[in-house]
Amino acid sequence: MTTKRTKAAKTATPSPSTKIFVLDTNVLMHDPLSLYRFEEHDLYVPMMTLEELDSNKKGMSEVARNARQASRMMDEIISGLEDGIKHGIDLSLASRGLATGRLYLQTEAINGVLPSSLPTAKADNQILAVVMFLGQKFPKRHVILVSKDINMRIKARALDLEAQDYFNDKVLEDTDLLYTGTRELPANFWDTHGKGLESWKKDSRTYYRIKGPLCPELMVNEFVWQDGTQPLQALVKVGSGKTAELETLIDYSHQKNAVWGITARNREQNFALNLLMNPDIDFVTLLGQAGTGKTLLTLASALTQTLETKRFAEIIITRVTVPVGEDIGFLPGTEEEKMTPWMGALEDNLDVLNKPAEQSATGQGGQAANYGGDWGRAATMDLIRNRIKIKSLNFMRGRTFMNKFLIIDEAQNLTPKQMKTLITRAGPGTKVVCLGNIAQIDTPYLTEGSSGLTYVVDRFKGWAHSGHVTLQRGERSRLADHAGEVL
Repeated sequence: MTTKRTKAAKTATPSPSTKIFVLDTNVLMHDPLSLYRFEEHDLYVPMMTLEELDSNKKGMSEVARNARQASRMMDEIISGLEDGIKHGIDLSLASRGLATGRLYLQTEAINGVLPSSLPTAKADNQILAVVMFLGQKFPKRHVILVSKDINMRIKARALDLEAQDYFNDKVLEDTDLLYTGTRELPANFWDTHGKGLESWKKDSRTYYRIKGPLCPELMVNEFVWQDGTQPLQALVKVGSGKTAELETLIDYSHQKNAVWGITARNREQNFALNLLMNPDIDFVTLLGQAGTGKTLLTLASALTQTLETKRFAEIIITRVTVPVGEDIGFLPGTEEEKMTPWMGALEDNLDVLNKPAEQSATGQGGQAANYGGDWGRAATMDLIRNRIKIKSLNFMRGRTFMNKFLIIDEAQNLTPKQMKTLITRAGPGTKVVCLGNIAQIDTPYLTEGSSGLTYVVDRFKGWAHSGHVTLQRGERSRLADHAGEVL
């Protein structure tokens, strides 16, 4: 295989088995590294793609940054080339072996071969003309257009051209396969795993060391549960081997373990509170539809650990400012004041956590019950607000957060790159919690499979200092639950 490839590189006569991928501009602006993601296949960049990169390079947005990065990478590949670029440029050196195909740039004018119904002045149609031309020039090879634009792919298929989405950014093809962080144990679990069972107690927790066929599948910090006569809820402390260690949980559904007056209303909420209150866990991801209690549980545990146990100095909340409807334009005021309209969820949850005394009897009331009527509640609210800072994502680069409880709300709207930028802000003693619902993505070009939230859930699973729970049951109201099901 190696000899063949070297020979091909020398003679610049590609094998008919390798494909030619024509890159649309949005692929390069979405992932500049896409130039190195096509392995042994050849890439073709039309002149119109370069023109569109040029017109999108200005500004401080993520798209503009990526356009500049893609241009820089192409410049690196081309610079220092002694021969002309007509026969393509070998990518193996520039990509350090990641890609072994060749990069072709459009070096000749292509006369319109498109149907007269398509206006040739439109950039997309000129790229389609290039795909059609290459198909005629290389009849024995697959020529495939790669685009993130659905309409562009539909047009290509209408013209009988091959077209694909850019799949390399997708963590999962099917989000149903996404790690949920919880596992129901089979009914015969103790029969198959009870042989040579070891059990011991430490710090009011019970530990089990088990052997059996399920042990290699169990992930570290995965929650396992079983209903029945002897119900079990436990956390996997050691997994992915011949033996596994399970640790029983703190029961946060009981009033004596209430967190800032909040108790867990279902199994997944109990799992989530065990992660949020655990000092050994630095990174938590909570997924779930609206009303499952993600923000409320996170805020309750953040306030308890900031104001009562003093584990963290303050709470920092940030979120992506992507509106559901029309944007409301520029907002006056400081960074904090500009972010306030986006933080309605925070206000709603603080109201629940700071309920008056008579409502706290339900088990969902707040700490303020003990602080003497309306004056006490107002004072508590001021104290809480002094410890909560609302930050914009735009000013996160270069910062380091020490001993902070960092909450990233609506994390499904972040790209994997933005997610990395945020999580790497964490300094010593900082806990990062990502909340989101991957069914409600508002960012263009992001899908459930390529969202930054899906990315971190998949990459962090099995790490000893991170945990994940997908919350299943809505606890907002019977109206909200029914609307979630039928609408």
